[in-house]
Order: sequence, then structure tokens, then C-alpha cells
Amino acid sequence: MRKIFLLLGIVATSWLLAFCTEAEKNVAEDTTVVQSVSSEYTVAAYVWPSCHHDERFGDMLWPEGTGEWEVIKKGTARFNGHYQPKAPLWGYEMDDNPQVMEKWIDAATDHGVNTFIFDWYWFDEGPFLESSLNNGFLKAPNREKIDFYLMWANHDVKQNYWNVHKYPDVDTLLWDGAVDLKNFKIVVDRVITQYFSQPNYHKIDSMPVFSIFSLTNLTEGLGGLEATQDALNYFREQTIAAGFPGLHLQAILFGNPNQNAAETVEALNFNSATQYNWGWMKEQDYLKWGAKAIERRNAWAEQLKVPLFPNASIGWDDTPRFPAKGEKDIVRYNKSPESFAAYLQEAKEYCDDHPDQAKLITIFSWNEWIEGGYLLPDRKYGFEYLQAVKEVTEGSYDQYSNQQ
Repeated sequence: MRKIFLLLGIVATSWLLAFCTEAEKNVAEDTTVVQSVSSEYTVAAYVWPSCHHDERFGDMLWPEGTGEWEVIKKGTARFNGHYQPKAPLWGYEMDDNPQVMEKWIDAATDHGVNTFIFDWYWFDEGPFLESSLNNGFLKAPNREKIDFYLMWANHDVKQNYWNVHKYPDVDTLLWDGAVDLKNFKIVVDRVITQYFSQPNYHKIDSMPVFSIFSLTNLTEGLGGLEATQDALNYFREQTIAAGFPGLHLQAILFGNPNQNAAETVEALNFNSATQYNWGWMKEQDYLKWGAKAIERRNAWAEQLKVPLFPNASIGWDDTPRFPAKGEKDIVRYNKSPESFAAYLQEAKEYCDDHPDQAKLITIFSWNEWIEGGYLLPDRKYGFEYLQAVKEVTEGSYDQYSNQQ
């Protein structure tokens, strides 16, 4: 009998140990998920969600039913050695497919990207290109591994901008990015209810981050600076009413620093600023483009009274959209994963030099195939750009840093 009890004890102990080991394993896995989102640096890549069939305007813009892949695949070389059309390693996948997003999320988090910033549109009193986020990202089985937030792309769009092959000679305005107060309040309700409420919506100081592309269109649509102040205060009040301590508004800056823009950011009580990319290309040399971008960023930082988060850009080549453009319009020299890594390292060091602000870096971009700036693997570079992000973020890129 004693032997039986002893045997039962051994079995129970073994079971308990196995259970505890499995529990510890689950805790470890959960911790890994949390750490991937809550690392010391927020590395946020912009997502251009155009490669699917949009329910509202897809038939009008891209009748083949594959979104902007229709235009990307028609890219043509403008000079000897020009890499066009771009060739995605994983093919022309639809970005509203949750299985595609699952692969994207794994690739991102495996290489140090822990946040997606989705370009988000509101045209003709309704959303545009929202299915990539709603049907793809938010339905991906591993979506909890990565944060996301919205960048309201409230810019104007001409008729031939997104499909010059269908509208070759029509450059009239298709959409005005400015919205009136009625539509603004609909936008506010939609983003708070549909997106801020998501558990992996990105926050700074517990406040959901909402980025706005065009301050000019924002103020013009709402009727001036004072009316815009009132509208943004309404946005903040609604966010607080939804249970958040406040709203983190982020301005997108363009071009050279100017006092008017800096004063607008201050007057509208924005919490921070960043860039979508390094700005309009004035250099064909990637290294010179980056050096000028750093000069502009630092000059902006001196004028602003809010944190400015650094941007690292991969490249620029939007020739598939514009048949008249040529080699002078493309960042073509010294563009490489190694060059990008050097500038990403500089952005990381900028964060370290500003310990009083969140360590956020924006990257142009995750998948701007149409504009020549993307982290997703292709058949030329493979995973080299993603590997560059991994090495910089984990600290293995620069073993012998610039310390004297």
C-alpha cells in the first residue's frame, strides 16, 4: 500500500511540475508578446494600404480589382539599371487578407518593428482604403504582437494621381482632403469607437496617438485657426469621455522649418511632430538626401516647443505614377540597406539624446512600393532592409560607436 501511495505521489509531483513548467512557458510567451510591443524604442513603419479592392472607389480607380498593384506592375525603367517594376519577394498579395497581415506582423516583430502607422483616408463623406486595417490587420490571428495607430492622410488627390494609365490627361482635383465640422465629428466618433478602443492601439503616456498629415487642409476645412482649436478640443473631450486620460495629437511636418507652421502646431496644442518621409527629393544621392533631412529636422526641433520624433527613409522613386519623370527625380546613388542602417542608427541616437521624450522613430515605410520606400522583402534586396532594422534596434549594428 505504501508503495502505491509513493507511486501516486511521484505521479502527482511529476504532473504538478509539468503543469508549472507549462504555465511558466505560457507566462514567458505572454511576456515576449508584451516586450515586443513595449520595447525601449517604438519603431513605427508607415503602411500604405492601397493593394486591395476598395469597396467605395476601387472600380473607379483600379478596375482590375487588385488596387494599386495595377499601377506598380506597370512601372518602367527610365534609365539603364533602373529597378522597375519592383518585384515583391512574396508576390502581389492583397493587404486586406488576414493571412498576409499575419506574415507581415511576424516579419516586422522578428526584425524590431513594433508599430504600424496606417495611412487613413476620409473622402466624399466616407472612409477610403480602410479594409486593409479592418479586414486584414485587425483580423490577423497574431495582431496582439504589434501596436498600430492612424495617420489621417487628409491631402488632396488629383484625378490622375493614383492611376495615370486610366486618366492620363486628367489632372483636375478628384478629392479635397479638407473636411467640414460635420464630417470631422463623424471622423472623431469613428476613430475613437473603432480604433482607439483596440487593445493594441498605440499610446504615449496612456493617450492614444492620432497623427494628421496636412495642418493646412485641417484648418481650411474647419474654418480657420480658432474653429480648428474648438474642433480639436472636442476631439480631446470625446477621447476623455471614452475613458482615456487625453489625446496625443501628432503633426506631420514638411519642407524647411518656418515660424508660421511652428506657431500653428503650438496654437492647436499638438503633443508632438514627426515626418512622413525626408521630404521632397532635392538630391539623387541618398547620402546627401539624408544629410539634408537631418539638418531640416534639427532646425525644426529648435523652433518647436513639442517633441519632434525622428524619421528614417528608405528611398524615393514614384515613377510608376508619373510617366514624365526620369532619373533626376529618383534617389538612385548610394541607396542601400547599409546606408539606411546608418541613418536609422542616427535616429536612434537622436532619441537617446532626448531622454525627456518618448523614443519613437518613424520609418518610410513598410510597403510604399509605388514610391520606392519599403521594408518588405523583394527579389533584389531580400530581407536586408528588415535585417538592418533588427541590427540597429537590438544594438548589434554599431559595436564601435562614435564615442571618443
